[in-house]
Amino acid sequence: MNIRKAKLADLDEIARIESVCFPPEQAAGREAFRGRLTDFPNHFLVMSDDYGKIVSFIDGFTTDISDLTDEMYAVSSLHDENGKWQMVFGLCTLPDYRQRGFAQRLLKEFIRNAKSEGRKGVVLTCKQQLIGYYEKFGFVNEGVTNASVIGGVRWYQMRRML
Repeated sequence: MNIRKAKLADLDEIARIESVCFPPEQAAGREAFRGRLTDFPNHFLVMSDDYGKIVSFIDGFTTDISDLTDEMYAVSSLHDENGKWQMVFGLCTLPDYRQRGFAQRLLKEFIRNAKSEGRKGVVLTCKQQLIGYYEKFGFVNEGVTNASVIGGVRWYQMRRML
């Protein structure tokens, strides 16, 4: 498995993976990913198998705003390359490739990159059943966030200081 920065040429495959991993009311659309790949390509990683097929990705921009909001998902131009906080918008792995450590490797690489860039920390939101997963990587649950209500789901904000 290989980790690399995503390219605009990966757009369709990334959008397809997102649609497999999230229901329509929670999934980012193709044009949202186009914006992300254009506005913050250095903060968008993909993992591909030995044949070059993308099986997992992680993305999110950097900002001085300390809490993740729904607006951030939709407005990629809010990215600030010098921002103190690395946000995580999505960590997706195709179902046939889960439980093999791929998401773990991507998340660790994302954290490592944020640390090497001098960020203050990494922030994400997740559903309740994933809190324990992210705690294994040093994230602390800050509770239910009112700043993210995508898909009518209760999202928990988690933060990992670097």
